[in-house]
Amino acid sequence: MAIKHNQQIPNNHFRKDWQRRVRTHFDQPGRKHRRRDARLTKIAAVAPRPIDMLRPIVRCPSLKYNRRVRAGRGFTLEELKEAKIPRKFALSIGIPVDHRRRNTSVESLKINVARLTEYKSKLILFPRKVGKVKKGDSAADVTAEAKQLRSVANAFPIDNTPGRTVFTERAITDAEKSRNVFRELRVARADARNLGKREKRAKAKDDESAAKKK
Repeated sequence: MAIKHNQQIPNNHFRKDWQRRVRTHFDQPGRKHRRRDARLTKIAAVAPRPIDMLRPIVRCPSLKYNRRVRAGRGFTLEELKEAKIPRKFALSIGIPVDHRRRNTSVESLKINVARLTEYKSKLILFPRKVGKVKKGDSAADVTAEAKQLRSVANAFPIDNTPGRTVFTERAITDAEKSRNVFRELRVARADARNLGKREKRAKAKDDESAAKKK
């Protein structure tokens, strides 16, 4: 409660047993070994499949960080369609799908489609049953020489080094500088809002001129 006017000074009771509620992290070295052992166990369990999945390249949100790119949650349905990868098949070969994300630019669509195409060209697909090779599975000699790739993120990195950004920047033209986009939007909004009134006024004027001619 804030102090104002001639009131009693509040008596704060800072006598809680806070030492018992403080969380410490003295087990960090042990946790590090435990995480490493868990990774190795997972690598052995899913071999020769990698332990992570391919992630798309997306822009960071907010005005502060939107010059950087990072790994997204999953690829859009439009990106999968352009790369000719069915949605259900993508989930089975380590490609996550995010049906909520939308492609708001052609550039991001092309970059992620190229990422999917490169991943698909390097993908070695083992048959579900030994000796029963189906359409789309890799050949026997290719699967025999395959080695496990532990991390897809290391094979397909996302580089944010200055001068090597994924999204290319272009210069703003003089026509774009002189263009007043705000004014154009306001005029278009006014035209859409007053369309019915203007049509009614024009029709009344035509009827009036037709009546005078008679």
